[in-house]
Parts: sequence; C-alpha cells; structure tokens
Amino acid sequence: MKILCVGRNYAAHAKEMGGTGKEEPVWFWKPESAIVGDGEPVVVPAGVGAVHHEVELAVRVGKAARRVAPAQAVRHLDAATVAVDVTARDLQQAAKKAGNPWAQSKGYDTFLPLGAWQPLPADLQAVRLRLAVNGQARQDGSTSAMVWDVGRLVAAASAWTTLVPGDILLTGTPEGVGPIVPGDAMEAEAVGLARVRSPVVAG
Repeated sequence: MKILCVGRNYAAHAKEMGGTGKEEPVWFWKPESAIVGDGEPVVVPAGVGAVHHEVELAVRVGKAARRVAPAQAVRHLDAATVAVDVTARDLQQAAKKAGNPWAQSKGYDTFLPLGAWQPLPADLQAVRLRLAVNGQARQDGSTSAMVWDVGRLVAAASAWTTLVPGDILLTGTPEGVGPIVPGDAMEAEAVGLARVRSPVVAG
C-alpha cells in the first residue's frame, strides 16, 4: 500500500506558501507508519521546529488503475475520508531552499491522522473541509476549489505509477494552514463524511 499526496492543488494555499497560485500540482509520498486513527496522538519530535496542519480529502483505490482517462478514473475508487497532512514546516522549507527532497518533513510517524473510510460522496468536488485547533477554526474550504479535480489527479497519478487496491491519494489542502504544538487538540472534518480528532503530544 502506498500513500500518494499532491501539493499546490489549491491556488490560495499555494499563494500563502509564497507561490503564485499558478504552479502545477506536485507529488510526494508518505509512509504507512504515518497513519493514526481517530483519538490517536500526533507526536511532534524534539528539534523539528514548526509543525503545521493541512486538512485534506483522502480517497482510496478499489480497483487497479494504470493510464486511465480522467472521465473513468473515479470508477477506480471505493472510499473517501478526511486526512491531515502534518508537515514539519521548518525542515520542508530548509530542504526546498537547498534544492533537496523534503519527504522527511512529511513522513514522520503519526504525521497522517486519517478518519474512517466511507462510501464515496455523490460529488467529490462538493466536499467541505474544516479543521479546528483547540476549538478555534483554522481551515474551512471546499474541494470545489481544487486546481485538478479528483478524476484528473487519479488519472495523472496512474500515468506514471500503477495504483492498486488499498492505495491512498491525498488531494491537497485549502488555505489556512498553521502551527500545532504539544498540548493542542486538533479536529478535522470532511463535513457529512468523516472526522478525525488528534491530541498533539511531544515525542
């Protein structure tokens, strides 16, 4: 099972990270050991600097896909849920500045809170995504604002890597990302679909 993620798929988030909002989405990976479920903690390792939350829609592959067309791609999915792409931001920015890969900043254990899988909603491009920290709203957006819709993402991924049942795709985050620190309580929701609650602790 692989976890394939896309960045810069919401123009407003790309801008808040210093981009123009016109960049092409970029792919990266997370390891399976990053996954935690509802109520399980996100562990902030000592010495990593700023750690940020990024709420996302996650979809799961139910049928193998290789070079599928966008119009057919969603047929290869069998479930969806909410996810939080936790990011060691200082490490990511330092790696970017040096021209190095930034997989480590995304791949720490517990850096992927994942809600329970649910049947696909009728419209994957009409899902409201929300995230709150200590009861205060941080992110509130809609999958309607994606640069590439879910079908295009699945098709694009299947053009270069075979997607197999159980694979997970994270589809990008809307604007409003921000820091989490030990002692925080984070709650992410795909409204009407799934939610995941994550205490934040020190590692």
